[in-house]
Amino acid sequence: MINVSFFELLGMFLIPFFSILIPILAGQYYGLFVKSKSGKVNDSPVGSVVGAALGLLAFMLAFTFQIVDNRYNNRKELLLEEVTIIRKAYLQSGLIPEPYRSSSRNLLKEYTDLRVSLFKDLSVKKIENLKERSQSILDSLWSYSEALAAQDRSSEAYSLYTGSVNELVDNYNKRVTFTFEYRLPATILWVLFIITLFTMLILGYQFGISGKKNHVLAVFISIIFSSVMFLILALDRPETGIMQLNQAPMETLYKQLHSKK
Repeated sequence: MINVSFFELLGMFLIPFFSILIPILAGQYYGLFVKSKSGKVNDSPVGSVVGAALGLLAFMLAFTFQIVDNRYNNRKELLLEEVTIIRKAYLQSGLIPEPYRSSSRNLLKEYTDLRVSLFKDLSVKKIENLKERSQSILDSLWSYSEALAAQDRSSEAYSLYTGSVNELVDNYNKRVTFTFEYRLPATILWVLFIITLFTMLILGYQFGISGKKNHVLAVFISIIFSSVMFLILALDRPETGIMQLNQAPMETLYKQLHSKK
């Protein structure tokens, strides 16, 4: 489910699009002006600069995309890890006595419910409520571990339960960080913007000194580069819902836990 408005979605594409198209057109008209004043212009040095600038821009786009792609893959791994840890914690809670056993399993079911429902509504309020409730559940589970440890610190069964709760806490902290807190550094975005701006100015200038306007080609180039930038922004902001992880493993776990009595 996409959790941004149509205008926000459009802005994520149009801002990069016009940031590319306008410099190309400006450079193109300046090139035509220079050609009309000077006559024949040697475009060999310009071509070399354009090639180098486009190569640098391609490198920056690949570098930036790799950052967000790695974070996307990390989120996917953490999702699968979380499913495994919840299932393990649910099973190992059967090793502890009542009332901790039933209470732990009910809390783990609720914890899974929160995960499944989150990606149906990624609003800021829903995310904050999920964080607050998830932390409360983890605190409750850890308080059970402390109570059990106070009863018998040598119990292997209690240690297994405590270990799974500890893993769940670690996973929660990592998932929150990778999903909602880590973002592309502003410095990288500014450098990418500056390189794009001047690369497209030079490219447009090369078009201009060739003596021909090429608005169609300028639009095509803008669409190509802005599409890549849109993808980078979508991967960098999972809360928009544009690039969601496949939640099938969590949904399967949800069904399995709720089928148990």
